[in-house]
Amino acid sequence: MKISTKGRYALRLMIDLAMNSVGEPVSLKDVAKRQGISEKYLEQIISVLNRAGYVKSIRGAQGGYLLRRAPEEYTVGMILRLTEGSLAPVTCVEDGDFPCERQENCVTVILWKKINDAINSVVDSITLQDLVDWQNEKNGQYII
Repeated sequence: MKISTKGRYALRLMIDLAMNSVGEPVSLKDVAKRQGISEKYLEQIISVLNRAGYVKSIRGAQGGYLLRRAPEEYTVGMILRLTEGSLAPVTCVEDGDFPCERQENCVTVILWKKINDAINSVVDSITLQDLVDWQNEKNGQYII
């Protein structure tokens, strides 16, 4: 499984909003500059996040975007699944109804399930707030 640019940029966008919206909307233009990402591409991603109710759009000259919830209420898994779809390494272990005729006799399904469980465990246990905290640590801004 490989996370696409869309998923990676969605995480960066959400981190940027969490770090830079101190009660004020953040413009995509500013995010694009800080993150080195095309504003047009960010518009596509923010549209997905907005439709899902992850961000709130504020119109007008001082407009921009705000997180709808606190950063600790978003997991990496929520954001990646929204932008990437399934994170399963193979179809036969995806959530949903994807029967495999070989599943009963297939030993590799055990491996795929273990990989899938490991991925889900990691992305569902790390919050947007964790990422913000890690970014602050990298920037030398330790939270006490």
